[in-house]
Amino acid sequence: MTLTRQQIMTAYLDACRAEIEALKPGNVHRFADGHRMTAGQFLESAEVSAPLVSEPHASVGRRVLGAVAATRERVGTNTNLGILLLCAPLAKAAEGASAHFRDNLRRTLDEMDADDARDVFAAIRLGNPGGLGSAEEQDVREEPTVSLLEAMHMAAGRDMIARQYATGFSDIFAGGLTAWEQAADRGEDGMWPTVFVYLHFLSSFPDSHIGRKHGIDLAEEVRKEAETIRQMVRQETDLTRREEVLLSFDKRLKDRDINPGTSADLTVATLFVRNMNFGLHNSDLNA
Repeated sequence: MTLTRQQIMTAYLDACRAEIEALKPGNVHRFADGHRMTAGQFLESAEVSAPLVSEPHASVGRRVLGAVAATRERVGTNTNLGILLLCAPLAKAAEGASAHFRDNLRRTLDEMDADDARDVFAAIRLGNPGGLGSAEEQDVREEPTVSLLEAMHMAAGRDMIARQYATGFSDIFAGGLTAWEQAADRGEDGMWPTVFVYLHFLSSFPDSHIGRKHGIDLAEEVRKEAETIRQMVRQETDLTRREEVLLSFDKRLKDRDINPGTSADLTVATLFVRNMNFGLHNSDLNA
């Protein structure tokens, strides 16, 4: 594939910034803060984590743990654990020699070992995500006894981020990227392709973060409403009216302390992959 460290950093930073610029109901964005976090904190988190995510030849676990620690030191809260869990293996895969990114990614995932699991478990404990419960197998509060990929397979049925590890990030490649491309093909520009990526994830799966904090029934309720909102926004041609629909949904979610954080994390990962693919074909990625 191989991208330079600067190209990977730029792709990551641009993905994080684009996600914050997009109006993502229930999540933090430039139109409205939420959940005791600000858009500025997310932008700071991106800046401080980028060098760790893109550290050449570093293991996946080392990238995640280093970036989580740097983020906690800078902003004092968990803004990006899910983003880092998704983007670290993607960044490492971008260093691979194969011309096919997904082959590099599969190799990256297969080569992860118990050290990666220990580092990632430590990062999760440090990040202390909301609603984190206990697990019967490979609980993050205990020392792992399997590779990181094996641990993710065990959690894949209840967590969308773990599912990406278990499936080779299939929901990014077959879902998120397709949603972006379809929006662009319809003539959407600015923040709108990113909005439609977010709405794709929010309407396709019960959000894992909502499920952990509020239960699967509420996560499914939000998923159904997101599908209605996605259709409304797609059919609406007036951009001001679109924003009004999204901001109303945003307020309803935030008033109930509902944060679809996993859908936002998957959106960043989608944009990161898209940006790196762009970097393969355009030398201007370093600009």
